[in-house]
Amino acid sequence: MKAIVALFRSMLLSLRDLLPIIAVISFFQLAVLQQPLPEWGTILLGLLFVVMGLTFFIFGLEMGLFPIGETMAHAFASKGSLAWLLIFAFCLGFGTTIAEPALTAVANEAAEVAAEGGMIAKDESAQEDYASGLRLTVAFSVGFAIMIGVLRILKGWPIQWMIIGGYGVVMTMTWFAPPSIIGIAYDSGGVTTSTITVPLVTALGVGLASSIKGRNPMVDGFGLIAFASLTPMIFVMGYGMFLS
Repeated sequence: MKAIVALFRSMLLSLRDLLPIIAVISFFQLAVLQQPLPEWGTILLGLLFVVMGLTFFIFGLEMGLFPIGETMAHAFASKGSLAWLLIFAFCLGFGTTIAEPALTAVANEAAEVAAEGGMIAKDESAQEDYASGLRLTVAFSVGFAIMIGVLRILKGWPIQWMIIGGYGVVMTMTWFAPPSIIGIAYDSGGVTTSTITVPLVTALGVGLASSIKGRNPMVDGFGLIAFASLTPMIFVMGYGMFLS
């Protein structure tokens, strides 16, 4: 019974979060464009699906992904094996990123545009190779980022200097990377931090910081997502420079 009540409460919260979007769309459609919304029934049904999807997604995160991420972080910290912890961090970042649907969509679109622009051959095999190479590059970069982020938590390194240094590298590489890859590189930093990567990586950071004496979860537990957004820009620009 408690689970049903919690699920219903989560559904109300999801509806509340969607209300600003609904209000914006309704205002511009009715007040600015002065046109009625087409197919009310389909729109309402789609809105119901969105609310249910968000509800089950958030509810699932709280029930499954966050607890397992924190539990594994505690277990690795208790085990005391730095090598296995770093291997796990890399594999977690790589595995969650390669499964991101947003990354797949961006990589496929980039391959189509590259083929139309004459950068690669227009055959399907060349486009698949380009998209796969882009996805693997981004996944490898996120795995590397999570590994560096875990080391930061363990060593207590200040995150601000690492982020500033990383963006300094991004700015420098922008001058030398092919113009056709720069936009894709910048977008890659955003699409990696999506529905699959963020929950597990956040749980890993908070759980690890909570398990280590002298670390504050609020100060040291967060920041892994920042690394995961930063390194794809560097690696993808490097990938574009390699291909050119």
